[in-house]
Amino acid sequence: MGDQLLKMLESRKDEMIEIRRYLHENPELSFKEEKTAQYIADFYQGKDVDIQTNVGNGYGIIVTIKGGQPGKTIGLRADFDALPIHEETEVPFQSKNAGVMHACGHDGHTAYLLILADCLIQLKESIPGTIKIIHQHAEETPPGGAKSIVESGVLDDVDNIFGIHLFPTDPAGVVGYRSGDTMAGRTYFKLGIQGVGGHGSSPHKANDAIVAGAHFITAVQTVISRRINPFDMGVVTIGSFDGKGSFNVIKDRIELEGDVRYMNDETQQVIDKEIHRLASGIEAEFGVKCELTYTADYPTLYNDPDMTALVKDSLNEMNDPAIQQVVEFPKFSGSEDFAYYAEKVPSTFFFIGCKPKGVEEAYFNHHPKFDIDEEALLVAAKAVGQVVCSYYDI
Repeated sequence: MGDQLLKMLESRKDEMIEIRRYLHENPELSFKEEKTAQYIADFYQGKDVDIQTNVGNGYGIIVTIKGGQPGKTIGLRADFDALPIHEETEVPFQSKNAGVMHACGHDGHTAYLLILADCLIQLKESIPGTIKIIHQHAEETPPGGAKSIVESGVLDDVDNIFGIHLFPTDPAGVVGYRSGDTMAGRTYFKLGIQGVGGHGSSPHKANDAIVAGAHFITAVQTVISRRINPFDMGVVTIGSFDGKGSFNVIKDRIELEGDVRYMNDETQQVIDKEIHRLASGIEAEFGVKCELTYTADYPTLYNDPDMTALVKDSLNEMNDPAIQQVVEFPKFSGSEDFAYYAEKVPSTFFFIGCKPKGVEEAYFNHHPKFDIDEEALLVAAKAVGQVVCSYYDI
């Protein structure tokens, strides 16, 4: 079946590209992907599959392909939301929705999986098990779509889940894998500091919230430099300081917003404890009132060693010109809500090079000039298809 599947995918490469370009022209933001979801659902109409729509907390779609023989159930996942970014590429299929762009490759994820799924449907009598195609909404915006899909129960019968991401760090033909902790967990926090306003000429009659906030910004960096094991990864970023006022008026209230990254649960717990402790200390030291919102968004993405070895070994044994290199990738400090699937069942998430031809350094994901080499779509389809065949030994 493996050779047959690869030939089918090759014959439909142009269709993958056509789908990707349509989706790229018509991006929709997280939790607003109504038309994209309808496009995906329409693709499966009339095919011999079970389709569930509006799964989870948005427009998630689960397509169940029941094989000709009983066996294990696996999931294949692709996300389909876009970002609030104004596109600056020069491609002829630019976004038609102002301020919205597929700047992370989710259009490509969806395009390759639609065609791969259709080929698997045609070959399903040879599959000893069940494949659930997970078209996931809202990866980009917490709480995301993955957690709600898991909590819906539609994946309770799934044994393992596989997913990929297009990365422009390497050219098309390179597939990256990593075992164990692979992508960072992420937490959002907001700190409101309430002081007492006053005139700049009489600071003794006020209590300056900006001074307290500035102290917090400096002190919070000591969490990383003095509280975290130097062999562990942790990042605290203050991305917003809302303290604008008049030059001669002492602010009574400011708000900070920040982002926390970590590569394991222990580090997350330490940072959580220390930021709460610092907020309490600011209250005591400056006599202000602190209101801290601290919300863990996505957990650390842990790739199961056995499932990762399956990916690595099956692709290394594959004799196909589309897949030229299979390499170990470093840990990545970005986050991914695929982590929720990996918490539920042993799973792995790997990477497909998509660096555009002729460039020394590509624009990375989330950049307004992000683009891909569309040859990567066939690489993704073949790589995941090969993993499916190896998993079922067909």
